[in-house]
Amino acid sequence: MSETQKAPGPMTRPVPAPAVTLESKPFFDAAAEGRFLIKRCQACGEAHWYPRSICPFCHSDRTVWEEGSGEGVVYTYSVMWRSPSGPYAIGYVTLDEGPNMLTNFLDVAPEDLKIGLRVKVKFQATEGGPPVPVFVPASGPA
Repeated sequence: MSETQKAPGPMTRPVPAPAVTLESKPFFDAAAEGRFLIKRCQACGEAHWYPRSICPFCHSDRTVWEEGSGEGVVYTYSVMWRSPSGPYAIGYVTLDEGPNMLTNFLDVAPEDLKIGLRVKVKFQATEGGPPVPVFVPASGPA
């Protein structure tokens, strides 16, 4: 970046509406209420993301919804610099419950996004669909 270029501010991005399925509907219903749910297997005890009825670890159908903390750390990320809406970042968050979750990062300048950064969930409105989880710095606005 040259000395005359201004550093980008906090990233924002319109997020497309998700496809809501029978399996994911409870998650998106909770998201509309501002609650973050994850699935946990009662057979092996593992939490998993993306929510589905069959455990990806032991293949049991004994999975239940539970309230997640909505917090974690940035595992990895990539900043897309060339976008009509300006720079945006996607990547994985390792949730405090254990699973890694692919997500968008918002309300953080690209240069402030770091691996290991504590983040928390924020529900982003979508056009014509339910809000979706995105992540913002844990010390920033919710």
